[in-house]
Amino acid sequence: MEAFSDLMKSIAQGKFVYTGELEPHKSVDISEVVDWARTLRDTGRIVAANVTDNPRSVGAISSLAASFIIQRETGLEMVYQLRASDRNRLALTSDLLGAAALGIRNVLCLTGDHTSMGDNKESMPVFDLDSAQLVKLTHMLVYEGKDLAGNEVHGPKPRINIGAVANPGQEQLEMEVLKLERKVQAGVEFIQTQVVFDAGAASKFLDEVKNFGVAVLIGIFPPKTYAQADFFDKYVPGVKVPPEMLGTLKKFKEIENKEERKKKINEYNTEYFVDFIKEIKKKSACKGCHIMAVGYPDVIKPIIDGVK
Repeated sequence: MEAFSDLMKSIAQGKFVYTGELEPHKSVDISEVVDWARTLRDTGRIVAANVTDNPRSVGAISSLAASFIIQRETGLEMVYQLRASDRNRLALTSDLLGAAALGIRNVLCLTGDHTSMGDNKESMPVFDLDSAQLVKLTHMLVYEGKDLAGNEVHGPKPRINIGAVANPGQEQLEMEVLKLERKVQAGVEFIQTQVVFDAGAASKFLDEVKNFGVAVLIGIFPPKTYAQADFFDKYVPGVKVPPEMLGTLKKFKEIENKEERKKKINEYNTEYFVDFIKEIKKKSACKGCHIMAVGYPDVIKPIIDGVK
């Protein structure tokens, strides 16, 4: 493995890294997303930020175009998300070469949600490759200068570091570990996980994958409301919110003063996730934390400062 990106260079230097999340929408105007990227950059501790690619199969502006614009405007390094659900291997190869030409240095390889989940339900899903095969394609382009069919890339090889995802909260944890092992064999270099609220579940997953030799960034989502936490607990596969967190957030609903309620929630999230990150940092496989707190700047810097 070579470290092409600031993210991977930081990990190689033994730093505990933080990444953030950006979610452009169905619009050509991404000024709000650029502003959010500046907020993440100005914490001084977020080394890179993900740009989502049609999350939940809802059509949005190209993740590649958005990644390039945001990185150019803010100087914050991007993690370009790329779904296999919408593209065959030709299109995926083209987008990866395009990303490299535009100076994108990280790609997160995703299988992607089925198109029937999204806002264009008649769309034909592709799924020519899954995430592990997309990792292999990217690895071949970067380290062999060839596509999956063995066709050579003309000129210099792309300089991209390769990421993928995992879900520590899956009930069938053994199957999740086997899926990750397949991605490791394909050449993945870093992993960002689905949201985890339980430090015990995160620690168990980290113990299971510690011998894979791949950097793992555990995903967290500080909820701004009880409703957000309840939604994750009920409807997001593989994600469970501890009953004590749900109970505490539910009690905060009883605080009538809006500013006081917000203050209590901010304080609770900061304390909870500082303790959470301190716990997972003890595990050798854990090299960082992926903070999915879009539009919630109140807690990002306090959490990072509290851990430090």
